[in-house]
Amino acid sequence: MATRLKIKTTEGNIIIRLYDETPKHRDNFLKLAKEGYFNGTLFHRVIKDFMIQGGDPDSKNAPKGKMLGTGGPDYTIPAEFVYPQYFHKRGALSAARTGDEVNPEKESSGSQFYIVWGKTFKPAELKQMEHQMAMQQEQQVFNQLTREHHEEIMNLRRNRDRVGLQELQDKLIEQTKITCKQQGKPSFTEEQIEVYTNVGGTPFLDNQYTVFGEVEEGLDIVERIQNCNTDRNDRPTEDVIIETVALL
Repeated sequence: MATRLKIKTTEGNIIIRLYDETPKHRDNFLKLAKEGYFNGTLFHRVIKDFMIQGGDPDSKNAPKGKMLGTGGPDYTIPAEFVYPQYFHKRGALSAARTGDEVNPEKESSGSQFYIVWGKTFKPAELKQMEHQMAMQQEQQVFNQLTREHHEEIMNLRRNRDRVGLQELQDKLIEQTKITCKQQGKPSFTEEQIEVYTNVGGTPFLDNQYTVFGEVEEGLDIVERIQNCNTDRNDRPTEDVIIETVALL
């Protein structure tokens, strides 16, 4: 039984379906919706040809110019990547989160979410993105290995053992290459290429943020919202209010 909800906004209604394959995100979103947590909040961050973001409780009745985007419950949700089955196509519902430097596990915000609009890409642009994804994969694996060897690295630094540090770095680089080879080179599926070249989306967010649902009806409303005028902090100059989020 599909979990469907209606997001009633001042611009019109958006019907979303939550994925059963991301149960932690599904159950959390449902719980907040039933509590009325989203009622009266804003789509506080809107970027044309990119996405519309909401779910910040601090945005309720927020005066003009108030900085928004850091509010939420006092918990995060473990990442639930179901990739490449679910990706950042136009209409994807995804969880916002803090950056990798403070959040290496890519855990999601307790309440903030965004709906993808994005744009279409040429095949050559997607190829270039695959190359960037491979570099990103290497960097992430290397960073993880570095964290695991933190004590050893600190001891070598304290002892000013440059040779030892160089040897360890070479070893970690070699391990990174082996791990990346085992994981396989990041590449887009045929379905992703089809969607990203013809429909649109934000492929550079794939495997970085949890996609936990999609818009079933009301993409025209998402389009209207992403086209609205915004201030320098990407907040719509005329508030776009989420009046209610209710289970269908």
